[in-house]
Amino acid sequence: MDDKHMQIGEVAARTELSLRTIRHYEETGLVVPSARSQGGFRLYTESDVQRLMVIRRMKPLGFTLDQMRDLLDATDRLDADSDLDTSERDLLLDRVREYEQAAAEQVAKLRVQLSRAEDFAATLRTRLGQDAQAPSPVRS
Repeated sequence: MDDKHMQIGEVAARTELSLRTIRHYEETGLVVPSARSQGGFRLYTESDVQRLMVIRRMKPLGFTLDQMRDLLDATDRLDADSDLDTSERDLLLDRVREYEQAAAEQVAKLRVQLSRAEDFAATLRTRLGQDAQAPSPVRS
């Protein structure tokens, strides 16, 4: 990955997260800036951006901060520890699979909600179309 460092504003623009949200994720330990500038500014790498994108994708699916932390810990360990024994690797992969299954279930629920919302919007459009063609009531 690229070692280029970015300041928090660029990271916020790339992730579509607010500065406040990124700082909150730092305070909760979900993401830690890779470096600090001489002036003390947070500096992030592409890996940090990717980590924030995982968090951003988990949030609308209803995952808690603890769950986010747990998944990130599992993926960090899988990525970093090439000398994991088979049983530990399998346990970590099982954790990731559980999150994948939970995400898939949430996506299915959201699809149902979206379908219902689209049906509702269509009902309103139909209603407005009917009223637009109906003669206006005569006022006296």
